[in-house]
Amino acid sequence: MPEPILLSWSGGKDSNMTLYALQQSDAHFVIALLTTVTEEYDRISMHGVRRELLEQQARAVDIPSHPIFISSNSSNDDYERKMDSVLRLYQEQGVTSVAFGDIFLEDLRRYRENSLKKIGMGALFPIWQRDTVAMAREFIDLGFKAVVTCVDTEALDASFAGRIIDETFLADLPDEVDPCGENGEFHSFVFDGPTLKGAIPVTIGERVLRDERFCFCDVLPDEA
Repeated sequence: MPEPILLSWSGGKDSNMTLYALQQSDAHFVIALLTTVTEEYDRISMHGVRRELLEQQARAVDIPSHPIFISSNSSNDDYERKMDSVLRLYQEQGVTSVAFGDIFLEDLRRYRENSLKKIGMGALFPIWQRDTVAMAREFIDLGFKAVVTCVDTEALDASFAGRIIDETFLADLPDEVDPCGENGEFHSFVFDGPTLKGAIPVTIGERVLRDERFCFCDVLPDEA
């Protein structure tokens, strides 16, 4: 029997590659997608994606979404308290592990492992230490389609916000930018691909600069 697990979910490229990797094995079964949502904006934290699209995406991958609401000025302690509360609910149902889409950030991996260890749970990292150049190309080759929803303008030009992740996008990235955005250079939203049962119609909206640093591109549900 596959082990029931939770998946930390942002709706972006690495989350979907993690789910894809899990789906290639019979070892685990994802029972819920855990997503941090900023209350004031009703959007996925850091990614800036509308919760309506998160819910559409969860239906498309056929896994229940469990949003975890935090305020825009929430401290790390506040975040951890809310996350622990949710994790304990699933722990009472027999869930003992959470999967993450981290690739090579050692400090982040240790943080996740230590946080889960405090409540007696374990962490899984299905795409850990994958070559990010190869994985970005595999993402495209597999038929995934994603739009860049947030760009850290200290690492990447704001014009990349709103672009589709394809071979041209990868070719245009500066050499110092990780092709998977693992250092936080950019974030994305997947609207089609092998993890989804059908494409999510979307329209690219306006771009907004926040905190004089992060350029967000609004992605709108296409009602047409």
